Formats: sequence, structure tokens, C-alpha cells
Amino acid sequence: MLSKLGLCSRSQAEAWIRAGRVSVDGRVVHDVERPSTAADRITIDGVAVDARERVYLMLNKPRGHITTASDERDRKTVYALLADAGLPWIAPVGRLDKASEGLLLFSNDSEWAARITAPESLLEKTYHVQIDRLPDDALLAALKEGAEDRGERLSLKSARELRRGDRNAWLEVVLDEGRNRQIRRVFAAFGIGVLRLVRVAIGSLELGDLAKGHWRRLEFDEVARLAAPSAPGD
Repeated sequence: MLSKLGLCSRSQAEAWIRAGRVSVDGRVVHDVERPSTAADRITIDGVAVDARERVYLMLNKPRGHITTASDERDRKTVYALLADAGLPWIAPVGRLDKASEGLLLFSNDSEWAARITAPESLLEKTYHVQIDRLPDDALLAALKEGAEDRGERLSLKSARELRRGDRNAWLEVVLDEGRNRQIRRVFAAFGIGVLRLVRVAIGSLELGDLAKGHWRRLEFDEVARLAAPSAPGD
């Protein structure tokens, strides 16, 4: 319930409850599995909580920032880019690793986030990937077919060349699933080095000309389209 109200993550809510900071109808609750409804009067540290404004935004994540709220090694996090925005608690919807760049979503609507990240959503994610060689048609076909890595079959929905230089090239890669470091693992299986990896679209939502390190709120229709179920054959 605390997470659905947009107050915090489920793990943060669990920590608050176990610490005795949460009361329901005047009684401190320590059971994180206790059923709750919208009719309950919930307080945190004695302060009544209400549903927060639903926030949906996109960030152009720079390389070198990690997708977490804090880091024991004092590395830069994506939250540093939102620190002065005056936003309520929000969480990343999906992830980008430290070396990756581009479109990253945030929201405090946990149900919306769950619909977007659910494997059955088959929501396409588009990336521009700079590699350390010049591909041919056979390599592009092999990349799409994928490879076995640590017991997992990893594949790409599509891979096509965008442009090339003398020694490297940019590819457009599309995924409709989200395994951990999936693109890097597929390329590594073929001995290909990834020089840059930029997510440029999630479904119909494009990164566009949003500057690196900047963010903007999503429009209502953008929020609705991302959560809409994919039609068969899409």
C-alpha cells in the first residue's frame, strides 16, 4: 500500500514497518504482510500519509552514472541529476548499467512501472550501439540469432547498420525482452567490443533532442501508450 501510494519502494516500506515507524488506525504495525485498504488511516512517524501526485519522467542518462539511489563506493548516481528538482520519491523503471547512456524512465506509480517492465509486455527498446569492427550481412544475421551465455539463450529482435567509419560502426539494435546486460553479452559472445551503448527509444517514446543529463515529465498520452498492452503481431 505504501508503495502504491507513491511514497517509497517496497523494500523501503518494509524497512519502515520493521522499524516500528508505521501505524495503521493508531496501532504500530510490524507485520509487512498485514492486509491494508484505502480506508485505513496510515501514518509514518505520526504523520498521516496520502496518495502522492503521480510522477512520470524521462532522463537522458550520461555515461558513468549508476542506476541506484546511493552507492557505498560514492560513485555518481542518476539521482544526483534530479536532486534539485523538488520531486517526490520516484524509482527507476528498468535500468541502464554504468557504461550505458540514454533514455531512462522514473515514476512513483509502481503498478504502471510493473506493466512496463513485465516480460509479457514485449515492449520494444531501441539502442544505438557503436562496435569496434565493421559488420557484414552474415554478422548482422548471427547477432539477431543470438548466442548461449551462462546457460541463457540471448537474442536480438533486430540489428541493422546505421553508419560506419574506417574501423568501427554504429548499429541500431532492438530488444523485446530485458535480460541483464543482454546486448553486451550477445556482442561479447561474437568477440565484438561495445564502444558506446545508447538507449534511444522505449516503445513509441523517443529520446529525441533531450540533452544529456537533463529530464522532462512525460505527457499523458506518452504515459498511456507505454502501459498499453501490445497487440498480437506488434
